[in-house]
Amino acid sequence: MICLTGDIHHASLGTGNQQHCDISEVQVAARYVRLLEEARVKVTFFVSGRAFDEEWNDLQPVCEHRLVELGGHNYSCFTPEWWHRVWNKATGSYNGPRWYQRLDLERTQRAIHRRLGRRVRLWRNHMYMHGPYTEDVLAGGGIALCSDGVRRAARAPEWHPAGLYNFPLNVIPDHEHLYHAERTPEWVAWWVKRYQWSDDFGPESYDVETWTDLVLDQLRENEARGVISNMIVHPITLYLCDRFRAFERILDYLASRETVHLGDVVDRQSRTPRLDVPTLAPRCC
Repeated sequence: MICLTGDIHHASLGTGNQQHCDISEVQVAARYVRLLEEARVKVTFFVSGRAFDEEWNDLQPVCEHRLVELGGHNYSCFTPEWWHRVWNKATGSYNGPRWYQRLDLERTQRAIHRRLGRRVRLWRNHMYMHGPYTEDVLAGGGIALCSDGVRRAARAPEWHPAGLYNFPLNVIPDHEHLYHAERTPEWVAWWVKRYQWSDDFGPESYDVETWTDLVLDQLRENEARGVISNMIVHPITLYLCDRFRAFERILDYLASRETVHLGDVVDRQSRTPRLDVPTLAPRCC
């Protein structure tokens, strides 16, 4: 069983990827969905709140597609950056204090509800940022599952005593491990050295073909171990790498397997009896 996920950001965020792209990130996502439709592969998209307010005309066909499930991804994606750096230094929470996180969640939910008339129950913080209040705030706002962080050994959603599931990525992510856009080998080497950056798959980045081989190998390994794969593919990242050519190799594999929405996994997990024993939140970021 495989959960394909992706994040979509509003154009006004001005990310490095967006600056290198000839069309908007939402427009790239629409092309990506057409590929998924041909392969009949499901996807869960985590979309920033501002994208609903600023780019609804382009976003609407993506959100309303039958293969797409929606989750929230913060409203402004932790901008302005200096504000969150201050909070991180003062309180140890880059996401901000409890009241600020609650405000961000509510603002995102309202933006989605205005357009679609429903509330989301899935969440991923921008950059997988996970703070000391994350579970409490999200569970209190009706979120059933949070997919922050990267943990190679994750097997399935894990219950958190705050009242929701955590399910970190367990397949090598794309953006942080791919050379593309401004992420040249020189830039990546500088970044890793400056911030001592690494995740559970290490600090390395790869060309898109090598990364694709790693993804396919890990999907096969998870299948052999009976593990639910939780993977991320940002549409704009794979578009910038090679206009989706390598991604089509991944799609061929996904089309031959069972792909499910993260919400389906939550529903199945909720029907499975569990011991009411507190579990640790996933290691994140």
